[in-house]
Amino acid sequence: MDLEKIAIELLGLPATKRALLAKQLIASLDESEVRNVEALWIKEAEARYAEVGAGEVECRPVADALREAREKLK
Repeated sequence: MDLEKIAIELLGLPATKRALLAKQLIASLDESEVRNVEALWIKEAEARYAEVGAGEVECRPVADALREAREKLK
């Protein structure tokens, strides 16, 4: 199973289980990696926010996106 398929499956978990998994993954990184990951996520979030603000991307409910992703995995 590749990383994208794993991510799609894990995104289908309840929020509490995803939060616990995220906490465990972050804890497995050393401090310098955590700072680097945080900086990269901030950069990514800012870029996505700018795309939405500029009307470059179409926003849709997460439930619809997850349903479509699950259908593609079948």
